[in-house]
Amino acid sequence: MAQTTAKLLLVDDDQSIREAVSDYLAMHGYYVDAVPNVVSFEAKLVNDNWDLVILDLMMPGEDGLSACRRLSEKCPPILILSAMGDVIDRVAGLEAGACDYLPKPFEPRELLARIRALLRLGQRHALKNNDATQTTISAGSNSEYAFMGWRLLAEDRVLYNPSGCEVTLTHNEMTLLLVFAARPGRLLNRDMLMNLTHGTEAEAFDRSIDLAVSRLRGKLGKDGPELIETIRGTGYRFRSKGARP
Repeated sequence: MAQTTAKLLLVDDDQSIREAVSDYLAMHGYYVDAVPNVVSFEAKLVNDNWDLVILDLMMPGEDGLSACRRLSEKCPPILILSAMGDVIDRVAGLEAGACDYLPKPFEPRELLARIRALLRLGQRHALKNNDATQTTISAGSNSEYAFMGWRLLAEDRVLYNPSGCEVTLTHNEMTLLLVFAARPGRLLNRDMLMNLTHGTEAEAFDRSIDLAVSRLRGKLGKDGPELIETIRGTGYRFRSKGARP
């Protein structure tokens, strides 16, 4: 039997699911703890460290979707495992902060494959992000920025949150974030931001930049207001902690 130190937390109110999934994953070398509700889930987060959370949505008390929105930024990657399998449900789960979504009924081998993929992603994220409080630019064509646990791959135009999950940005949001990340600590007025994101021929419109910044802050969650500081009457400044030139 393959051995692994990965610790998985299963949150599901169905005892048969908890037992079946726990037994199957244990057979493949994982340590699994299972709890029936969000209250127990949150207590486990406080008292122990986990590599992955497997979360049901429909549970008594607080539902899994609400818990995902509230806790995803301060817990390990979340894999939703739910009977709510419609596209709108899957999209809602991913937008709430889950890294993956597997509808019930499911094939155990697919669950295992998805768990392994998320754990690999988390391992790569940890190796590349040992100093999460500093902003760095790596050598090579694909510049990488790291700030407050976030990772931004410039050439690939991919953003990962502190849990290692990819965050989807629009083209304009990504361009704006790249402009900020490349200029940590610099005051950028609205005209500069317009020129850098839309070109010198773009018509200056203060409100459009303000709206773009607001949307980008929203994608950065609770870190958004701290990362992008408003300089009243002037513009904005990217305040990544421990920035290096």
